[in-house]
Amino acid sequence: MIKITSKQFNITDSIRDRLASRFEKLAKHDIPLNSPHVIITQERQTFKIEAKIQISNGQLFAQAKAEDLYVAINALGQKLERQINKITHKSEAGRRQRPIFEEPEEVSDAA
Repeated sequence: MIKITSKQFNITDSIRDRLASRFEKLAKHDIPLNSPHVIITQERQTFKIEAKIQISNGQLFAQAKAEDLYVAINALGQKLERQINKITHKSEAGRRQRPIFEEPEEVSDAA
């Protein structure tokens, strides 16, 4: 269940549906998204959307601004997806085979 907070305007069912579909795409990455919280504010002509999501090893946070709310929701989803990809592929990046260099043997000059 996504907790949605809005300031200065009402949230419609279509906004809820768009957020739910965006978070369903994030859930496909096999990382449990615990207590997602979305805050939507309207500042003059722009919409600002922020999201905080608890995951097993930390917290994700992203924000996006756009003149159209649905564009801001998509941008927010892309930012969160990048963060999730970074977390899931972090273990793969750190475990690359590194070449093991042997120390050269010391050569003694017998002169």
